[in-house]
Amino acid sequence: MDRFTNRVAVVTGAAQGIGAATAGRLAGEGATVVLVDLTVQRAQSAVDEIVAAGGAAVAVGCDVTDPVAVDAMIDRVVAEHGRIDILVNNAGITRDNMLFKMPVDDWDAVLRTNLSSMFHCCRAAQRHMVPARYGKIVNLSSRSALGNRGQVNYAAAKAGVQGLTATLAIELGPYDINVNAVAPGYVATPMTAAVADRIGVDRDEHRRQVAEQTPLRRVGQPAEIAAVIAFLASDDASYVSGQTLYVNGGAR
Repeated sequence: MDRFTNRVAVVTGAAQGIGAATAGRLAGEGATVVLVDLTVQRAQSAVDEIVAAGGAAVAVGCDVTDPVAVDAMIDRVVAEHGRIDILVNNAGITRDNMLFKMPVDDWDAVLRTNLSSMFHCCRAAQRHMVPARYGKIVNLSSRSALGNRGQVNYAAAKAGVQGLTATLAIELGPYDINVNAVAPGYVATPMTAAVADRIGVDRDEHRRQVAEQTPLRRVGQPAEIAAVIAFLASDDASYVSGQTLYVNGGAR
């Protein structure tokens, strides 16, 4: 399947987890993928895997919380590759704590990284997508957007992603730009492993506990989220816009 032949995709937070899996999936279907992370070195191993598998990929270092750096990164992508067709906003962090113990700096850091960065990237990308009258933007939300104890900052940011997505779909739709969000449940990634470490539970035991509460009786894998992102980034989803798709094994 070559749904992305001649397409150029940018994936943020692409060094590991869902970001790396998404970059690999898009490249495997023919896209030239720009893997963005804080440094080139962080994303290089994921790029090497894609190239070894026959795909086209490059690593770019960028702090996506910095609007000037984001503008320069997107302009560089267009200058070097001629276009930007797909933007996957995946960069994110956690700084979990109960409200009464959460430092203001941790609130600010999560909102800045998990929400404001998407605003910066979308604003920069649409400058090129609008004249081209084509674009696919997929933003990563989370099941936590519905509320999650100890994650007031993360939940607020991920709920904000859904509002951002719905609004951009309205504003950019007349230019044939689709904007959607994916909201994963528990996925086996370094980020969720860090959650287990934070609460003092063995990682495998933590996954087992989550699986017991999930109708499919298992946790998600990055490749499964990447498959949904690839659908929304493809022309197969040409009439889907402004939606948030929960991918959580049936959890309610």
